[in-house]
Amino acid sequence: MTHDVDHTQAFAAELLALAPGSLGEADRIQLQSLILDYTGVAFGGAERPWIVALHRWAERYRDTGPARIVASDIMATAEIAAFVNGAAGHSFELDDTHDASMSHPGAVVIPAALAVAAETGASGRDVMAAVAAGYEAMARIGIAARAERLIATGFHPTAVLGVFGAAATVGKLLGLDADGISCAWGHALSLSAGSMQFSQEVTGAEVKRLHAGYAARNGVLAAQMALVGIDAPRRSLDGKYGFLALYGNDAMLGELNRMGPNGLAIHDISIKPYACCRLLHSMIDGLRTTTGNFSATVDQIASITVRGPRKLVEQHMVRRPQTPMAAQYSLPYTVGATLAYGPERFDAFEAANLSDARILAWADRVEVEADEALEASYPAHFGTEVEVAFCDGKRRTERVLDSVGTPANPMGIEQLRLKAHALVGGRLSDAAFQTLLDEIQSFPTISGVGGLQDAFAR
Repeated sequence: MTHDVDHTQAFAAELLALAPGSLGEADRIQLQSLILDYTGVAFGGAERPWIVALHRWAERYRDTGPARIVASDIMATAEIAAFVNGAAGHSFELDDTHDASMSHPGAVVIPAALAVAAETGASGRDVMAAVAAGYEAMARIGIAARAERLIATGFHPTAVLGVFGAAATVGKLLGLDADGISCAWGHALSLSAGSMQFSQEVTGAEVKRLHAGYAARNGVLAAQMALVGIDAPRRSLDGKYGFLALYGNDAMLGELNRMGPNGLAIHDISIKPYACCRLLHSMIDGLRTTTGNFSATVDQIASITVRGPRKLVEQHMVRRPQTPMAAQYSLPYTVGATLAYGPERFDAFEAANLSDARILAWADRVEVEADEALEASYPAHFGTEVEVAFCDGKRRTERVLDSVGTPANPMGIEQLRLKAHALVGGRLSDAAFQTLLDEIQSFPTISGVGGLQDAFAR
């Protein structure tokens, strides 16, 4: 895919030019919201068994660097903290989503940025610009690669795109020039990996949680390799064997150098109110309408039909998931969890509830159909249609294109604060939680991230 124009270098130069002074007030507010959302989700994720295991693993790196592992007293090097904190941020299925690239930038880019900033002493303004660049990299590369085809082929977008986003973020914080970021992406190309096999098995799905951590860590490593002068290919995105040639499907090269519909990609982000796969959120909003705010009982409903993109049929129909991750990816189980527990009960997907007869009774009433119109609007819209057939013969149908939390239907700052508070739970006192909020609120003016690092402590 080599062309006369070096699209990789041009994109790197554009991201390098994204300086703190180029961020407007709306950009800064959005970045603070994204950092707040990531922080809450990472604290919640720190309680998950696999993150507890990662904390034990990270003990061997204790006091090797200045970057804190969230919800712990462990300080380590940037690549270790980015790995563990990235995995934590991707562990509750509540991390932010860039719909068009079908990726979760926050769980990759933000932990990489904060970990490296702890090492470099970068200011809050510099971190915010670097984070914006990382979101931009993941978004545009994913769009150019046609993420909907990427995922259908079996690649997990957060994993394979994330390393490029993290490398761009870290490259800016390390002071790389455009050629240096291109070199970092050359290393990233050799570190980009992540399979969707977790969506096909009833066990083993927790590996998905680590995908964001692997991408964050590998992005840090890629930028560090460029910094110390280890060379790598420069046409990693648009070269003959570059990312778009290897992972893309009828790739759209021009999208690398095209701004999104709302300006910076940070404004095209969906924030999750529900602890399940983002594609299932519009279905939950549809269930709210068709079941009278989830008040219908299981003996009143004969069947529930969900229509949407083909991906629902191909990757979300495990009816008896055996792990929380598989449950959060299972459409039938999510229907059951929503109707049995309500949509805001994050614990509905806990291992102890996977055999709950109330949930499974609902799940067995669920069927899924591909819908051509919703397929055509995907991934610009993660839309679904819910049709509920009642035992008395009545039917109710609701079609939702933009669920709660999307740019078209956003969550307010108070909703974000409440979400973060619920996820932080008992790990922080109310005073400590307020300190965390104050640090994030002060981000545009802080000279370093030390205060936020301290607020991350358990």
